[in-house]
Amino acid sequence: MLFGMVTASASTGSIINPLITLSYLNGAFKDALASDSAKMLGDAADNAMSRLDEIYRDYIGYRFAPRYMRVSLDPDDTVALSSGGSFILLSGAADLTLISGAVVNVSTGSEVQSGSPLTLYQRYFCTENTTAIIKASDATTGQVDGYYFVEGAGETAAQNPFSDVSESAWYYAAVDFVYKNGLFAGTSTDTFSPGLPMTRGMFVTVLYRLAGIPEAGQDGGFADVADPSLYYYNAVTWANANNIVTGYTDGTFQPDKAVTREEMAAIMYRYAAYKGGDMTTDSEVYDTYPDTDKVSSYAADALRWAVSQEIIRGSNGGLLPKNTATRAEVAQIIYNYCQTVS
Repeated sequence: MLFGMVTASASTGSIINPLITLSYLNGAFKDALASDSAKMLGDAADNAMSRLDEIYRDYIGYRFAPRYMRVSLDPDDTVALSSGGSFILLSGAADLTLISGAVVNVSTGSEVQSGSPLTLYQRYFCTENTTAIIKASDATTGQVDGYYFVEGAGETAAQNPFSDVSESAWYYAAVDFVYKNGLFAGTSTDTFSPGLPMTRGMFVTVLYRLAGIPEAGQDGGFADVADPSLYYYNAVTWANANNIVTGYTDGTFQPDKAVTREEMAAIMYRYAAYKGGDMTTDSEVYDTYPDTDKVSSYAADALRWAVSQEIIRGSNGGLLPKNTATRAEVAQIIYNYCQTVS
């Protein structure tokens, strides 16, 4: 009878008693436990962040933004930042006044002097024992992180039109950035489809918009990009003319094929060179990844640069160069690029 009970338990599986379950023997118990633990830790972190927000708002006057939060400022409105806080200028114009401590431009690695104008898409970080004031000199939008206080017309909540992009999602700030700056459109009026694979045509179109939609030229350069009515025609034509894309050996570009992570890195690498960006690389960072041997030779320098610049930070501990990239992942990579390289 005891044998029958053990057999039944093993066949059905139970995380309550993993020593006699099939789920424990085949490894599913470990995955379920990891998933449950991650959810518990995530819920605890969200609760802690909410409590910090309450404390600082009620007793100190500052708000706490656990993830980048959008603010809109009228001329002469200000944002006060404290230690650990960051600000990224998305549009308009603003100056920084240092009250105490030091502010570092993370994008350039340099200390910022009081009275300096802010540069678009660069991140300004308050070091220890620092208070700084961002003052808008024009209608301005930006993103804050950490402790902040808005004086003037006040902050405007992020106008997130996408029902499938939660504020708790790891890609929320990136999607907000690429949408608000006209780099991405939704897949419908209210969906972004963050898990949808990004095609090669889509990806080059994003870079074309990032470049400011320059003159495209006359010839797509590829047998499968010959129709000027295609949404990606101008983007691919421009990218090919500037050696940002090279296509395949059969003379095609394959715009509807999902872009791989190494293809994306190679295209970004060439785009950064075209724009005169920082091309510094650090082989030691690249060599920490266990799957560099799976990177195609044409993409090795590009991925070495991308991880050195923290544009690509790997996934599940590896580079996964042959994996395709989702729209959310590409949004994050474009966001990273705009903060660190452009």
